[in-house]
Amino acid sequence: MTDRIALQLDRRDLLVVAGIPGAGKTTLLSRAATGTLPVLDSDQVRARLRERLPAALPYRFYRPLVHGWHRARVVRAALADGGPLVVHEPSTRATTRGLLALLGLLSRRPVRLLWLDVSPEDARAGQVARGRVIRRHSFARHVNRAEKVRRELRSGWVPAGWHSARMVTREFTGALRFVTDEEPGRVRLLPAERRAA
Repeated sequence: MTDRIALQLDRRDLLVVAGIPGAGKTTLLSRAATGTLPVLDSDQVRARLRERLPAALPYRFYRPLVHGWHRARVVRAALADGGPLVVHEPSTRATTRGLLALLGLLSRRPVRLLWLDVSPEDARAGQVARGRVIRRHSFARHVNRAEKVRRELRSGWVPAGWHSARMVTREFTGALRFVTDEEPGRVRLLPAERRAA
């Protein structure tokens, strides 16, 4: 059985929950964020648009609007005064990680990466379960980029301009909680490789 895992966020942290589409980022966020911790998930935007658009309109037609709106919300929230912020963003692209590092610099927020590591097969099953399957070639690009990220994370890599990077597997996500604490520098997280007794 896995003990509860606490990831403590400092006052201005920008935590990016990342991983390939279908990995379970939205599910993790719904379980892990506690109290009044602000969470920005593209699924929030999608649900809001879904209420206003024709029910028969496939998601692929308004996906770019969802992503653009989500990223605008992230920038606005990060630049505002306030406490820690948790963001859903696949971050498989190096350019996306670079832009998030720049946002951290401009907003004076330490940017932290929490990578949710799942197999491509499990991620594809997650897409099917949620009813939003991305195109096969787009998914393959995410998977290829993610494999490089996984290898580098295993060797202790932290993206340029980021404060920290951690990787977790699904076996830990049910126990994981994000908590805030005014004591700087206190982050407690079981490493992804550790197996519960």
